[in-house]
Amino acid sequence: MKSLGVRYLGLSLKNPVVVSSSGLTSSVENIKKMEDAGAAAVVLKSLFQEQLTHDAHAYEREGDYPEAHDYIMSYAVNNSVEEYLTLIREAKMAVSIPVIASISCTSVGEWVNFAKRIEAAGADALELNIYFLASKKELNAAAYEEQYLAIATRLRSIVSIPLSVKMAKTFTSIPHMVDQLYFRKINGVVLFNRFYEPDINIETLEVGSASVYSTPSDIRESLRWVGIVSAAVPTIDVAASTGIHGGEAAIKQLLAGATVVEVCSVLYKKGLSTIGEMLDSIGGWMDRHQYESIEDFRGLMNPRNLGDLGVYERSQFMRYYSSHE
Repeated sequence: MKSLGVRYLGLSLKNPVVVSSSGLTSSVENIKKMEDAGAAAVVLKSLFQEQLTHDAHAYEREGDYPEAHDYIMSYAVNNSVEEYLTLIREAKMAVSIPVIASISCTSVGEWVNFAKRIEAAGADALELNIYFLASKKELNAAAYEEQYLAIATRLRSIVSIPLSVKMAKTFTSIPHMVDQLYFRKINGVVLFNRFYEPDINIETLEVGSASVYSTPSDIRESLRWVGIVSAAVPTIDVAASTGIHGGEAAIKQLLAGATVVEVCSVLYKKGLSTIGEMLDSIGGWMDRHQYESIEDFRGLMNPRNLGDLGVYERSQFMRYYSSHE
């Protein structure tokens, strides 16, 4: 009998489609609908480092007694965390699929101590959405890499639940970074983090935000590296993210070596029914190709199994481009 089941971060999932962190996963009602639609797991909306370090200032007012500062800061931080812990607890009670917590962070700090409370609340795993751009000229590549590794190392020393790291695509050597994360007992990586992208209004001369949603063509950003990373570090789970808007895209990522696919933008654009459509597409394709399980074909098209890294390298683009007049 055909099975779409996979194992991701040590968790048994009924299929490879995971809903990624967003506003959609910030309510128990939505999470229940996602389970009903066929999602295998959800990543909760992120708890941001700023919420644990800066938001408390919103509670302060000019003229307040200075000695009240510490109390107000402590209250605000704990209030933000408690709301998040409540979401975890209620989601775990409401659904049977794994609930993965998410923390968006830029550095190691006191906030990491809250990870233990997230674990105690029942989260099945924790996804670290590490977000910063390598934009400071005084810092070299190694300094930025160390920030990632320091966060991962510290969290791994605090919690025992599975950990994944949502990475940027700007590292000099992505496979090396993934290997370093695996060495530090990180269970998986998500390729890739989707950063805020600026845009310029040429009439008002203002800097604003480009569309926050991915497009189907954005799969190119992750497909190459899913293939390369899954071949180079086969011992770590790889979640593909960005540009996965249908079953065909999901199949491509699985063939490249992804363990699961994380979807978000397509759910905003087309609704939760897309999950079922994707699963039907994957199942139908498996039937046509006579695959009984995801593992029968996962990674079939990565460089390790093809025996040719060149198919994922830039030189192939030059060859393709030069053939067109």
